[in-house]
Amino acid sequence: MSGEALTWAMIGIIVGFSTGGDVLTARAMKEIGDLDDLRHTSGLLGASRAVLLNPKFILGVLCLASAFYSLLTAVSFADVSLVAPAAAALTFLSNAIVAKFYLKENVNARRWTSAVLICGGVYLLR
Repeated sequence: MSGEALTWAMIGIIVGFSTGGDVLTARAMKEIGDLDDLRHTSGLLGASRAVLLNPKFILGVLCLASAFYSLLTAVSFADVSLVAPAAAALTFLSNAIVAKFYLKENVNARRWTSAVLICGGVYLLR
């Protein structure tokens, strides 16, 4: 695999793990509910337990940790001026797509427009 192909493969891995982590933690927190209400009824320990024992939250944190270590690996052989902005921009796009179709969130036209513009910026990076 060429150096450029390996760089873009690593960016794809970073985006996948980062998006997975963001979506899983968001889903977990929606399932858990309002932490203030939970803290009032179960106390701080009960609220902490509800978050830390949620399988989606744990998997989301593991995905985010994997994204971080993938980023460290990528910048060990590729330019940070390419890897960091490309990974962040593509994660923004993939988060919008997954939020719309998996989390059923309202993603308005302004967010879609910004995602398209960000993709244009990533294209210019290459």
